[in-house]
Amino acid sequence: MAHRRPREHWLWWLTEELRRRGEQALYPQFPAPERPSVDEWVELLHAELAQLGDRERVVVCHSLGCALWLRAARDLPAELRVDRVLLVSPLGAQAFTAENGNEEFRIGGVDREALAAGRVRVVVSATDPYAPVDPRGWSAGVDCDVLPDAGHITPAEGYGPWPGVLDWCLDERTPVAGHAER
Repeated sequence: MAHRRPREHWLWWLTEELRRRGEQALYPQFPAPERPSVDEWVELLHAELAQLGDRERVVVCHSLGCALWLRAARDLPAELRVDRVLLVSPLGAQAFTAENGNEEFRIGGVDREALAAGRVRVVVSATDPYAPVDPRGWSAGVDCDVLPDAGHITPAEGYGPWPGVLDWCLDERTPVAGHAER
């Protein structure tokens, strides 16, 4: 499993749409995606968060990025805490392997209080091959949208432009589960 995002990915689209609307949007490209390092990725995450201004801070993560956030949030300095976090397609235990090069990102459990965000929302697919068997099990206590048949929520499943995630970024009261443009 590579940790690269093609230009067609909804995260690229989201970043460009937010910037087009005048929002500050950062999209860090983490080093060595084929052999990711928790320490290097957390260091870059901290540097990116430090660039955010005083406006509402919203973090959107996908796949391994969710594991990064869950690990980094445990010890995130108070000045880097965020207002909202969206975790899309968090990985299940079976996805953390030496073969995938991401085993050091494995998390044991999720402590709702340690997520370093005021509000957290999770979006999962009922057909994600990398997700927990029961995606709602680990996310108890947070809002969770379950897409019925969206795979790992990537361009291969039609998730390039995704107005639902853009709407949520602009207004947290909007459900994320809105359909992607196909």
